[in-house]
Amino acid sequence: MLAALLMSGSCAMAQSGNPCAGDVKKLCAGVQPGDSRIKACMKSHLSELSQSCEDRLLTVAITGKVCKGDVAKLCNGVVPGTGGLRACLKSHMAEISDPCKDAMAGTASGKKLLGGYL
Repeated sequence: MLAALLMSGSCAMAQSGNPCAGDVKKLCAGVQPGDSRIKACMKSHLSELSQSCEDRLLTVAITGKVCKGDVAKLCNGVVPGTGGLRACLKSHMAEISDPCKDAMAGTASGKKLLGGYL
């Protein structure tokens, strides 16, 4: 029964347009949902994500308030709108702050805050 619930959760994320649903299913298959375990799992796998999931998370990082300081610190001078910010953040993934990584992992796990993904 638990497997059916996990599968339905993954399907629900995929149907809701979460490009990370497949990554969650692949990278966190043995992780039981609840108590932010999926989020923690995704945080530990941020460097192994599919291109579509990674693009989504980097967009969240660029546009989200939580990561604003990281973007300013790590990518100062990079012109927005050309893909340079995503490339910059990707190259500095090891230096991104924990709160920013938490926001990205929350998005990957399908967690919604304030009516949107973040």
